[in-house]
Amino acid sequence: MLFAKKNHLIGLDIGSKAIKLCEVFTTRKSGFLLNKFGMVNIPNGAIEDGIIKDSQTVSQAIRELFSAQKVREKNVAVSIGGYSVIVKKIQVQSMTDAELQETIQFEAEQYIPFDINDVNLDYQIIGESPLSANRLEVILVAAKKELVDEYVSLIELSGLRPCVIDVDAFALQNIYEANYDNMDEVVALIDIGAGKTSLNIVRNSSSLFMRDVSLGCNQINHKISDKAACSLEDAETIKNTGKSDKIAPREITEIVSSVIGDWCLEIRRAIDFFYSTYPDDQISKILLSGGGANITEFRHILASETSSKVEIINPFGKFSIDKRLDASFLEKVSAQAAISMGLAIRRIGDK
Repeated sequence: MLFAKKNHLIGLDIGSKAIKLCEVFTTRKSGFLLNKFGMVNIPNGAIEDGIIKDSQTVSQAIRELFSAQKVREKNVAVSIGGYSVIVKKIQVQSMTDAELQETIQFEAEQYIPFDINDVNLDYQIIGESPLSANRLEVILVAAKKELVDEYVSLIELSGLRPCVIDVDAFALQNIYEANYDNMDEVVALIDIGAGKTSLNIVRNSSSLFMRDVSLGCNQINHKISDKAACSLEDAETIKNTGKSDKIAPREITEIVSSVIGDWCLEIRRAIDFFYSTYPDDQISKILLSGGGANITEFRHILASETSSKVEIINPFGKFSIDKRLDASFLEKVSAQAAISMGLAIRRIGDK
């Protein structure tokens, strides 16, 4: 039997290449049940660097996806990321939640590199600081109002209700905690999307370090497009098949290797910075998601560069799966499903 759906949300991951949709129910017997999952590609340029360039086209794709999946629920959770979103772990004087609400804007002004009047602020108290007496650790999130308003308008244009605006890296953490044990391990969650890479290093249900960089699979497509003098759509096909009459297989391999080398360099720099801040912590495992996670060479090089075990995240691990869903399809798209799954287990009113 399913619990009441009054807080039920559809997880909607709006990427620059594809939109992913998840519907998850809560059951009395098995916990989470994946009821529906679908995805649809959007044209190149419709969303760039997280900025919606063609809201009509993206909105139409969202409506078609909901129709194809026969989803009636209108309440959705979406996520944002990139340079317009700042996440900081800060320390403040010990105070009540009500007191912090009154002072959070003043506290935030010390850490946010934007005009404080141009951002939406949110926070979560983690607990007492382990390093300083009478201090609290707080996760502070600031997102540019312009970006938030764009996504709210897009959702409303699609005939839906935006109930939760999350952060990509937090959605990854949500689905990780729902599927994995050993929360005392230090784990790096890395999502390699089409235009952005999100890194979230977690331990004991707490984010220790977070960073977004503008690197992703579109880099490969652009380089192939330039080399082969073809469209980005054709470059995507060449990347996926490794075959073309316009460019030699060796050149395709060289392009892919060059781009993933840049990815590994940036990830290694971020992890080195993490170690400089947390010298006593060692990352035991890296879990990859997003389209870039499926590149075997990338996983091998990253494992060598970071001296860590590297795996593709399994966002469906502890979920029951509706028998109508195609298990082979879910296995194929599991890396791309992580953020939408993390959004789908959010509920209205949770924190």
